[in-house]
Amino acid sequence: MTSGTLPILAALPPGFLLALVVVVGLCVGSFLNVVISRLPAGESVVRPGSHCACGAPIPWHLNIPVLSWLGLRGRARCCGRPISWRYPAVELVTAAAFVLCWRRFAGDPGSAVCGWVFVSALIAAAVIDWQHLIIPEPLTLGLGVLGVFLSVLHPGLHRQWESPFFFASLRSAGIALTGLAVGSGLLLWIACLATSALKREAMGMGDVIFVGAIGTFCGWHGALFAIFGGAALGALLAPLILLKGSAGVREARLPFGPLLAAGAAAYFLGLSGPVDAWFARSAALFH
Repeated sequence: MTSGTLPILAALPPGFLLALVVVVGLCVGSFLNVVISRLPAGESVVRPGSHCACGAPIPWHLNIPVLSWLGLRGRARCCGRPISWRYPAVELVTAAAFVLCWRRFAGDPGSAVCGWVFVSALIAAAVIDWQHLIIPEPLTLGLGVLGVFLSVLHPGLHRQWESPFFFASLRSAGIALTGLAVGSGLLLWIACLATSALKREAMGMGDVIFVGAIGTFCGWHGALFAIFGGAALGALLAPLILLKGSAGVREARLPFGPLLAAGAAAYFLGLSGPVDAWFARSAALFH
């Protein structure tokens, strides 16, 4: 954002700004629903326009985030098919994440916008992996490339402001690339060791690329937190998943992507300060 953007934003009423952020988040969440539905099937997320499962196009006034679902009572007007609760849930979660990003980076709208890109990809990857047990490469590779690009374009993403822009960008890019290498490298080793021990594939390459992409936005601290925080969350959820084992192997499996996304979101939106401080104290023990 240009230097003139901040005075313009500062002049707007805080309530109006917050409402605007919510609206943007709901609209992006609506688009994420398209991505979640079409990307695993290899379909375009641009064309054709929004349509019902029966093939009928959805007019704009029936495609308003959350409100349309509530007004239709969760059923399509054209054919009466049920509309999954996932649609308003994704829209509301995206709006909430956008608000948290905006508040997390108060006074730095550039970093907030970078955060919007990041949390949007986390939500899409988490839902796709939960439903299909895959994270499409266009999503993971695209997020990694975007993370490096945005780190160079806006070094404030990694809190690099002190030097002239060129040197700040170089340092920010170094943080992003280190996060990519450490995150994906460590998870790859874990995957190889687990596969060797279990005599079957323990983790897909999509998870490995995904955690590397997380590292481009969160640095290597955030990548490690996503891995081990996600594993800890998985250990807490495992008993609930095992209870569903009698319903079939597919339902009993716990994908790692949503856990990685939850750990990354927790670090990026609020826990980066205490986590980074813990790493600093740990490093000081070896000096």
